[in-house]
Amino acid sequence: MIKSLVGGVIAATAFVMLGSSAIAGPEVVKGPAAEPDCFAPWAADTQFFKFPKKDGPYRIALANGYIANTWRIQMIQTAKAYAAQPDVAKKLKEFKVVSTGEDVPAQISAINNFIDSGFDAIVVNAQNPTAFGPVIKRAKEAGVVLVAFDNILDTKDAINVNVDQKGLGELWGKWLVAHVPNGGKVLEVRGVAGTSVDTDRHNGIHEVLDGSGKKWDVTEVVGKWDDGVAQKATADAIATSGPFD
Repeated sequence: MIKSLVGGVIAATAFVMLGSSAIAGPEVVKGPAAEPDCFAPWAADTQFFKFPKKDGPYRIALANGYIANTWRIQMIQTAKAYAAQPDVAKKLKEFKVVSTGEDVPAQISAINNFIDSGFDAIVVNAQNPTAFGPVIKRAKEAGVVLVAFDNILDTKDAINVNVDQKGLGELWGKWLVAHVPNGGKVLEVRGVAGTSVDTDRHNGIHEVLDGSGKKWDVTEVVGKWDDGVAQKATADAIATSGPFD
């Protein structure tokens, strides 16, 4: 899953760059997607971007936010390994990765720096879905291809690549409704605060629970998708608010 998502995003970015330009923003077209078997439109009104052709090799950056969990570390290592493959590396002049933690302004600054440095494309795992408006506008005006994945951006002016995160939350909620048939007391260990994935999964779970007609007492803790942080948060919650069903 991780290899597919990260490698696919870098591949899609490189593919888009085959038809992109640093001097013009994208044209909105009807589609289909460049790789329709891999990337399906999110909804009927999903926009498709078409960029004027630009020859490589390309400078591509990965602007990551939070780094302190296993998934993010593996994500970055997978991205580097993918970019190092001979058939990919020959298309790249430079592939650079920066991680800025939970500091949203620092991540925005990093993206601005990549734009100013003349990078052709920037892949971003956004720390916040709504805070990037000005830098999205700058990227578009500069003709920089901006691709958000995993934690995506709340915009129609960048390319967003993701799975149905809210649907995952709904799936977990349905499991609880089926296996805790009378409702009950639940511990929800959340991810990194402020990210779109955490919000979408949380909303999916609670829409199902709230619509089940059963009584649920949900305690929320922040685990940051980090084994150590989540284990401590869980242990503390059990000690102070447990037991849970």
